[in-house]
Amino acid sequence: MKLAAIDIGSNAARLLISDVIQGNNKRPQFQKINLVRVPLRLGFDVFENNEISKEKEEMILNTIKAYKLLMDAYDVKYCKAAATSAMRDASNAHRILDRVRKETGIGIEVITGDAEASFIYENHIAENLDKNHTYLYIDVGGGSTELTFFANGRLIFKRSFNIGTIRLLKNQVDDYMWGEMKDFVKRETKPYQDIIAIGSGGNINKVFSLSKRKEGKALPLELLKDYYKELSSFSVEDRIRIYKLREDRADVIVPALFIYINVMRWANIGEIYVPKIGLADGLIQHLYDELKLEGKLVLSS
Repeated sequence: MKLAAIDIGSNAARLLISDVIQGNNKRPQFQKINLVRVPLRLGFDVFENNEISKEKEEMILNTIKAYKLLMDAYDVKYCKAAATSAMRDASNAHRILDRVRKETGIGIEVITGDAEASFIYENHIAENLDKNHTYLYIDVGGGSTELTFFANGRLIFKRSFNIGTIRLLKNQVDDYMWGEMKDFVKRETKPYQDIIAIGSGGNINKVFSLSKRKEGKALPLELLKDYYKELSSFSVEDRIRIYKLREDRADVIVPALFIYINVMRWANIGEIYVPKIGLADGLIQHLYDELKLEGKLVLSS
């Protein structure tokens, strides 16, 4: 059975299409078929003007219409769509999403920061991580950073902060917000040692790709600092030319590194793993669980 997830973020909208295949164990495999990304950059409107412009509204509608056609071409049976920080803050989000639903038939849920964190970690922690270790998930987006902390297989905290790459570029993050996140991270992680960081988000994935490290290897904090200094020394145009970055990646990658570096320093973490998980992956797995409860699953084998 093919399932899809749509993630409307502050920097880009993503469509992930996966085939759910029945594995040898009880849990199925989620085989990615296609991942499409459109740089809507909603945060540049919302974090400055508190609403989505008419131009961006049309871009959203055209993107969802295109995604709908692609899902039809792949014979996708079910889709789950969610929007995050920019839509949470946009004063006209409800009207725009109502229009999208009427014109495409796709309902998009505006989720909280806590829900966003949950979608990212909940299935991954159960399947792939050693419950005897301590983990801090760090997900940096355009509008917010989600932190989720596990120790001994138990959720200790999950917290969303309105500190994101586009907010930083727009000078929308003040010292008080930084101080609040710093104090929280230091206080809540202080009792624990040997914490392992797990990073998600397009920027940390791009840094991992630039590092040319083998999959499964960690990125040392010192390497992130080196990339931050190096990338900061170039203009956006030079980053595009030298590192072959897209324009909508070249401007946000530096503030993203700044956030990852600070959170890791505050939690006394020396390295970060990048397992290529994201909100869209979590949405598909969550959709699978919902369909299973409803008895609607017909899986490939």
